[in-house]
Amino acid sequence: MIIGGKEDRTDNKEILHKFAALAGGLEQPIMIVTAASTVPGDLWDMYRQAFDEMGATQVTHASITSRAEAEDDMLAHRLAQARGIFMTGGDQKRLMAFIGGTKVERAMRSAWYDNGACIAGTSAGASGMCTHMLAEGKAELAPEKGAVHLSAGLGFVSRVIIDQHFSQRHRIHRLLSAIAQSPFLLGAGIDEDTALIVKGQGISVIGSGGVTVLDCRHAITNIADVSRGDVPQMLDVRLHLLPSGASFASPADAGPLADFIQYLTDRTLEHDHR
Repeated sequence: MIIGGKEDRTDNKEILHKFAALAGGLEQPIMIVTAASTVPGDLWDMYRQAFDEMGATQVTHASITSRAEAEDDMLAHRLAQARGIFMTGGDQKRLMAFIGGTKVERAMRSAWYDNGACIAGTSAGASGMCTHMLAEGKAELAPEKGAVHLSAGLGFVSRVIIDQHFSQRHRIHRLLSAIAQSPFLLGAGIDEDTALIVKGQGISVIGSGGVTVLDCRHAITNIADVSRGDVPQMLDVRLHLLPSGASFASPADAGPLADFIQYLTDRTLEHDHR
């Protein structure tokens, strides 16, 4: 479950209820990972209250403020046994600096791959799910060469770059900058209070916004020849919009989105991580 940030935590809590359902129900063990945040206690209090109001009975905090804590055997064991793992917002670079390559990361992978746990990430936690993570960048008025920087993420999603707070922060140019420089990858911009759910061989979108998919694989661009900071020419860039309620059971059902869904649901990379 890949969430664009600012999911509703006080009213109907649609996305959080769906996360709990995907984790097996409100009585299942759920862990909140706040490693991306500089105020982990505040985020834990907020999510604890939200899940308490929903009636969840086994929600606990995975407090990780250093790599040493991410190597704790007991914490890793608890994460491996969790049915739902929820990564909060903050800074995706901080998230990776603390948990990348640690026992905690391997435990999360085991929970997801071996035990069928639901892994969710919101805002920074969403960006961190990718193999190629959008680490930083700013392109407000137009795509620019060199405007974004990619780094290694957790690898739950391959060949798709996730950007969050997408429509609200006008990040289409930032994501175009990323995929123009790396057309091997597709881009997915997820709006606030919106979740892209990847389950089995299919995907669905819930929440109050949408998901924008950008595809530069067939584009004609001069980005290799322009200078850093210049706006490249980009012809035949493809854009798809998935509003809330959109659903595809498999790549075969998705037409021009088939590759996007195939990349999201492909777990072959998982064997490299194991």
